[in-house]
Amino acid sequence: MNDKGQALKIGYIGLGLMGKSMARNILKAGFPLVAHNRSRAAVDELVKEGAQAAFSPAEVARQVDVVFTNLPDSPDVEKVVLGPQGIAEGAHPGLIWVDNSTIKPATAREVAARLEEMGVFSLDAPVSGGDIGAREGTLTIMVGGRTEALEKVMPVFQAMGKTITHIGEVGTGQIAKAANQIMVAAQMVAMGELLVFAQKAGADPRKVVQAIKGGAAQCWTLDVKPPRLFAGNRAPGFKAYMQAKDLNIVIETAREYGVALPSAAVDAQLYNAMLQNGMADLDNSAVLGILEALAGEKLDI
Repeated sequence: MNDKGQALKIGYIGLGLMGKSMARNILKAGFPLVAHNRSRAAVDELVKEGAQAAFSPAEVARQVDVVFTNLPDSPDVEKVVLGPQGIAEGAHPGLIWVDNSTIKPATAREVAARLEEMGVFSLDAPVSGGDIGAREGTLTIMVGGRTEALEKVMPVFQAMGKTITHIGEVGTGQIAKAANQIMVAAQMVAMGELLVFAQKAGADPRKVVQAIKGGAAQCWTLDVKPPRLFAGNRAPGFKAYMQAKDLNIVIETAREYGVALPSAAVDAQLYNAMLQNGMADLDNSAVLGILEALAGEKLDI
């Protein structure tokens, strides 16, 4: 509820593969929604379902209690929040800005500090769970920011995800997401390696997966991705170029704090190789394609 005892009015900016589904779940939960996106088709779709359209981030911010963003990278967030006709231009004291993007922790802190000067609270709240989790409202949400802001927004988060964890102060949600992406990339690369290894060494990779996913190797990646890959489906999911971007954030942040991440550094190179080989829009599990090329072994499908 807002200060008038009414349901929080929510703004959502960035209606991409995941953002549109997340905004739709907010709308389905009964929150009045104002939507904005650079491409109007997604906005028009939500308007047909009961949302209100806005034509700039500033216009969204003026009308709502909480404004969400879900954008590709750190520069995009800075532009939408602090640029011309950005959220800051429409900000009012008491507004809460929630960023579902995956960006540099340093950027999250810098933008939050600028907004705090205007009386705006900030929550960095990146998510994990992919397009399926976004559609089904089962995302994992990692939150950095003030407890009082989180408590106010919690009912909205509960419309979007199942696991909501307050990590700590502003920026720590992004640190948690970077840590998540270290593990996700490691699993995707390891899965690709074991599939290529098994087949080239003479074993059926399907049976190998069946054998090992019931033991210590069990993980979400082995449960979900192999059937898609064996069916020849390398479509996203979570696009490879976004995984590469996230790993570049990991490496840059690790350098900032003097942390050695040798495995993540190799994974980052493999995902950047996907971009150079025309695989940017494939699923992050399609890093298999780079491993196939290196081994000279194409997975049988």
